[in-house]
Amino acid sequence: MGTAWANSLSYPWEHGYYVGGIETVKVNIMLRIYANQWHVYAGLAILNPSARTQINQFSKSATELFKLMLGGDKEVLRERIYRGRDVVFGAGNPGADGEGEPELRGKKRSPIFLSEDILDRFSLARTLPTKPNDPTFPTPSHRRGKANSHLSLLAMVDCWANLGIQPLVHLDLAATPIFRMWIGVAEYLFRSPTRLDAAIEAALCDVSHRSDDLEFVIAARGWSQCVSFGNFELYRQRFMETAEFFRPRFEEAVRVGSAMIQAIMEDVREGS
Repeated sequence: MGTAWANSLSYPWEHGYYVGGIETVKVNIMLRIYANQWHVYAGLAILNPSARTQINQFSKSATELFKLMLGGDKEVLRERIYRGRDVVFGAGNPGADGEGEPELRGKKRSPIFLSEDILDRFSLARTLPTKPNDPTFPTPSHRRGKANSHLSLLAMVDCWANLGIQPLVHLDLAATPIFRMWIGVAEYLFRSPTRLDAAIEAALCDVSHRSDDLEFVIAARGWSQCVSFGNFELYRQRFMETAEFFRPRFEEAVRVGSAMIQAIMEDVREGS
């Protein structure tokens, strides 16, 4: 996502599309990663054969889902996305509003994430001045942005499903804050039929994010190729080019991201 946004020469929270809820988590995770040292992630990606497999499948998932979006076949796309949901999270036991608690191996578990209203507290867009004469700029009464395909999250769950990975089991064993955030935001999307169907509808019918989705697919394939080459210098160059674009916002992002992680961890402790 960071590479895609940097190639678009766009701070995602400043054009009104990525300013609340799920978008807040995406932006803060991305900035938190790029504010760290490149070699930490290079080692995890290049030296771990399992990581290479996952990165390659993620790239394939993003590409194949994007082609289904372009093809406009709603039933095929929906079937694949819901199959991924069932494999990774289980069909669960959602209520009429899609907000039921998911189940894992027959055991109910509380969702990781808080409400969108609480997540909105951590949106970087909240710190920006409003532009009353610009209807596209996020105002205090309109922080959620437009509908989004959430291709990155759809591809992540599709990747796990294709590889038979059970991230919730891994979460019970050990989880870094970023890993918990990634699983949590994916669960937040996939456990709600309302949110998931809205993402599918946006993927097929709303072209406002289509250019970002295209940049994302290109970036995902580029990173997959970079990791497959096993070249640390190439990885460093790609990482630092993106990091430099976002560097002016790192201090603020790390502060906001740390507060969001603390809120999530407190919610986990209260729910345990």
